Amino acid sequence: MAKRQYESLAQAAERTGISVKTLRRRIIDGELVAYRSGRLIRVEPKAVDALFRQVPTKDKPRYL
Repeated sequence: MAKRQYESLAQAAERTGISVKTLRRRIIDGELVAYRSGRLIRVEPKAVDALFRQVPTKDKPRYL
């Protein structure tokens, strides 16, 4: 069984450029699953990466 990887909100924010405040909002909104151990909050890097959406290219309509 593969070991799950977790990172703190600060680590996720630094890695992606998303603010800690925005990550907390995504957790509250239910868009991002977080895990708590005492006072520590951890997220899975792949779950944070899933928050990003692809931007349409030149050949596709620009609906954002």
